[in-house]
Amino acid sequence: METNRQKKIGGVIQKDLVDILQGEVRKNGINNLVISVSKVSVTTDLSVATVYLSIFPQEKAKETLAGIKSNTALIKHDLSQRVRLQLRRVPNLVFFIDDSLDYIEKIDNALAGKENPIENRDLLEKRRKS
Repeated sequence: METNRQKKIGGVIQKDLVDILQGEVRKNGINNLVISVSKVSVTTDLSVATVYLSIFPQEKAKETLAGIKSNTALIKHDLSQRVRLQLRRVPNLVFFIDDSLDYIEKIDNALAGKENPIENRDLLEKRRKS
């Protein structure tokens, strides 16, 4: 359960990360790429912030995430300049791709009958036997 402080710090980090990432996309002249920060969760000791990104188009997601991970130090520095009056220490940033929209789409397709896992067993993920 997140405390109010964790939620507030996560909200501040989320807002500023959106500005930083979108600013870099615009500054580098990259067209047809949208990066949104869907969620930021901060650990109880406020040392690590887990950042979930939604990247559109989905085909560019892995290479964009790799670029963001390689520039984590620069992003953290920009973030620290923005929140220096609100936070003493900026948490370490860990980036992940948010795949919740894909998961929701799979559920919607299954409920609509488009992809019925009972009729087509190949749609089910295989379980590993241990």
